[in-house]
Amino acid sequence: MPQRPDSKLPFIKMHGLGNDFIILDLRSGHLRPDSEALRVLADRRRGIGCDQIMLLSASSSGADIWLDMVNADGSVAGACGNGTRCVAWLLMQETAKDRVEIDTISGRLSAWINETGLISVNMGPARLDWQDIPLANAQDTLDVSFDEMPFGTAVCVNMGNPHAVFFVDDADQIDVARWGAFFESHDMFPQKANIEFVSQIADNHLRMRVYERGAGITLACGSGACAAGVAAIRRNLATGPVIITLDGGELVIDWQQTEAGQPDSVIMTGEVSLVAEGQIDSGFMTAARAVREGR
Repeated sequence: MPQRPDSKLPFIKMHGLGNDFIILDLRSGHLRPDSEALRVLADRRRGIGCDQIMLLSASSSGADIWLDMVNADGSVAGACGNGTRCVAWLLMQETAKDRVEIDTISGRLSAWINETGLISVNMGPARLDWQDIPLANAQDTLDVSFDEMPFGTAVCVNMGNPHAVFFVDDADQIDVARWGAFFESHDMFPQKANIEFVSQIADNHLRMRVYERGAGITLACGSGACAAGVAAIRRNLATGPVIITLDGGELVIDWQQTEAGQPDSVIMTGEVSLVAEGQIDSGFMTAARAVREGR
């Protein structure tokens, strides 16, 4: 039976390498919170706090779930690799399967658990045409230039959402807050972009820091790690699989390329962690929204 709009809403808190998520299961009939309510929930002082919110609904096309992904600012994420891996783990616990299928706005994603307990997800193909990113004008996505950029050109990749990867001498020395915010909203990116700063540690081993579109600096970004791995291989800095060391831990990216004209696959593997389960009080959304708006 559908739930009343004011009924308590169960939530699960998880993270993948510190990239953290609120997971809301709407399959039992709970109403979907509006974008302002989601922004309140994501607020780390007024709400529960997270980088993204994962919204689970029944799939109408045979997958195990339909997954909507929303950034902390209430905008649509398009893709979220670590969030998808967290949801996949939950589904595998629920169904006793070792592989699940997840429908998203960017296509169907397959995820599975390996023999060491790590969760992998096939993030689908890396889209590399300038119109797929999208960019504001025609560019070679292997070398996208910016007049303001002191770090050289960027490699742009779409992994269900847009990314700009900058290779630098030392990612730890970059002012990510300044440059990430600047390029996230640059005119080159009509839909904004996730910004990655990457340096090479060793063969097939990269260091990455990230500024996520709609979320800001995060400890990890799964789709960003995929973009960085693809970008490194395109620049002949790696051959793959590529280890990506982020502030929150390590992901392994395997770009499985195929013959010309055939779709490729980007496989991401890493840890997930369950943090907490609880209920959101029926009066929270209204009260928290009023506080946030200064009423």
